[in-house]
Amino acid sequence: MKNIEISQIATLPTRYGTFKIQAFKDALGKEHLALFTDDLCDAPIVRVHSECLTGDALGSVKCDCGEQLHFALKLIAKEGGMLIYHRQEGRNIGLLNKVNAYALQDKGYNTVEANHQLGFSADERTYEIVEFILNHFGITKLKLLTNNPKKIESLPDIEIVERIPIRIKPNPYNEKYLQTKKEELGHFL
Repeated sequence: MKNIEISQIATLPTRYGTFKIQAFKDALGKEHLALFTDDLCDAPIVRVHSECLTGDALGSVKCDCGEQLHFALKLIAKEGGMLIYHRQEGRNIGLLNKVNAYALQDKGYNTVEANHQLGFSADERTYEIVEFILNHFGITKLKLLTNNPKKIESLPDIEIVERIPIRIKPNPYNEKYLQTKKEELGHFL
């Protein structure tokens, strides 16, 4: 990738532990983050977490994103590793379209059908910046913390020595969403 602007490394104390943080601004102007521990081993635990403002910051229980983020931060703080905060909101359809998709879901469409109704594929994300960040840190193999097979496939030049699942208990608001992720997107749930 060209024209990537990289920040300095700073310390970020959190309720989970203290991380290092570095930002990466891509050619489109999106700013992605790497949160990492000092002890990155030969095959660190890595979570590629796609931005979800509603779940991550607002506490929505319509999805499992916020719970996945907190699970990952706890595990990485304890075991060491990296979380890449991938700024592609709503599977890269943006916040406005994500809210429009939510409105369609309120009318009975599932998450994939809602995206299709808005003219998008089920998942519009790309992962070039993720590979760039991993290369920047010299990470050539890792333990990937994910339920999403697309994230595994998106890193063909990285050796994934283990897939670590994230088990989140469904609730009445996200049961259909999780079922759709499993049946239509192939997630390991």
